[in-house]
Amino acid sequence: MAKVKPKKYLGQHFLKDKNIAQNIVNALSFADHYQTILEVGPGRGVLTEWLVQKTSHVLYLVEVDPELVAYLRETYGSLNKNIIAHDFLQLDLDSLWKNQSIAIIGNFPYNISSQIFFKIMDYRHKVHEVVCMIQKEVAERITAKPGSKTYGIPSVLLQAFYNIEYLFTVAPHVFIPPPQVQSAVVRLQRNTVKQLDCNEAIFFQLVKAGFQNRRKILRNALKHFKLPLEVVGLAMLNKRAEQLSVADFVLISKLTGGKL
Repeated sequence: MAKVKPKKYLGQHFLKDKNIAQNIVNALSFADHYQTILEVGPGRGVLTEWLVQKTSHVLYLVEVDPELVAYLRETYGSLNKNIIAHDFLQLDLDSLWKNQSIAIIGNFPYNISSQIFFKIMDYRHKVHEVVCMIQKEVAERITAKPGSKTYGIPSVLLQAFYNIEYLFTVAPHVFIPPPQVQSAVVRLQRNTVKQLDCNEAIFFQLVKAGFQNRRKILRNALKHFKLPLEVVGLAMLNKRAEQLSVADFVLISKLTGGKL
């Protein structure tokens, strides 16, 4: 079967540098606390080629492009039963891998990388590690610290549950076709926080509201909420959302008493 050409409407940019592919795979810890690895968007299998050599874990491939699914089935026949022809964003990970912890790896399509991260957040009880290549700007955003202009909603929400590392930058020329942006590889590893010390729904609400009005001090950004006096009196409400840590947002959420 001839190699599949990248499709623009799916945002496909195929990595052609095998050394970079090996480095991405080697960034995964292959830890004992998960036995299943899910490769999202394997494309023509540049990561798969290295992943199949890691026999200690069970590998699944999730690919939405029917032409690529056929290519992967022909190229990696031993994985035939583990190739899932589906949109990752529509998968129910709990049904497919009951009572199992998993790791996710992939060169994420840049146009849906944020949606993939929010999907991972929804399954944070199950997804223990993620190694992925994404747009450099997104990588900088999710690894940003308080006080940075790139620190925002995904920074706080993901860092609440994951330790995130920016590993290395990848230039456009190693892709077919070359993207218009630089790329980066990041690693997310689940931290020890099983549940935040507050109402998590309120935490998500406050973080989103704070950054949707990021030029305002938090007191003004949250003024449409009925905040109790314990919150209204906090000095940190005179800061902007980008100046607050995950712990700060947890404290504010906790002091609401579970109500807004």
